[in-house]
Amino acid sequence: MDDFLPPDFRMDTDDELAGRFMPWRRPLVVDGEVRACPQCERYRDWVILCTQGRIWLRCRDGHETLEPRLDVAWYNRNSGPSNGKFGTLEEGLRSLDH
Repeated sequence: MDDFLPPDFRMDTDDELAGRFMPWRRPLVVDGEVRACPQCERYRDWVILCTQGRIWLRCRDGHETLEPRLDVAWYNRNSGPSNGKFGTLEEGLRSLDH
């Protein structure tokens, strides 16, 4: 599916930001499968990172996993308004208490 947001409503591009992220507290279902962390098997309370055109899942324990079945258009449809910009990923994760 194409990105449906008009240009005026889109966030900064990946060239302007190192990445974007959002909390995803509930289980994440991708293609009918509940995603679980391959290292610790947690299945909720993700931070979803969108960077360089790819989607990464970060569990509460800090494990990061590429999710190739999701794309930037999916992220834009699900992310909602941004709460702010952060200089580093660590600052942003702290703002989410992650």
